[in-house]
Amino acid sequence: MNIVYLSLGTNLGDKEKNLKDALSQIQRRIGTIKAKSAFIETQPWGFESDNNFLNAAVKVETILEPMTLLDECQLIEKTMGRAKKSVNGVYKDRIIDIDILMYYKDGDISGDGIHINTPRLTIPHPLMNERDFVLIPLKQIL
Repeated sequence: MNIVYLSLGTNLGDKEKNLKDALSQIQRRIGTIKAKSAFIETQPWGFESDNNFLNAAVKVETILEPMTLLDECQLIEKTMGRAKKSVNGVYKDRIIDIDILMYYKDGDISGDGIHINTPRLTIPHPLMNERDFVLIPLKQIL
């Protein structure tokens, strides 16, 4: 089994329900949730909005390989009503956002996990160390 850390965020609608729905779909489509952070409220990052975010992080045990994992995360986002990650490279309000932070092959969580750098996917997430809304919940489950 592989171990993956995901970041979740929402700033539209019933935010707590959005996160709970995403967690339920992660459990169904991706794998077993082994740890879950508290939900934390944060300010928008990278764009202006009147809507604060609710964020969380999860540790998931999965058999999925990284690209399939990305496809499943994006399918969950789409199923929940998210059409695009950004518009012309600019962030916007979203019902759900799921980012892959780190990925550990065969459950070996020593070191910093696998590294991928493709146009579709970069692991570890390149901006996670700049984002308190990622780091605060992530530290709760590491």
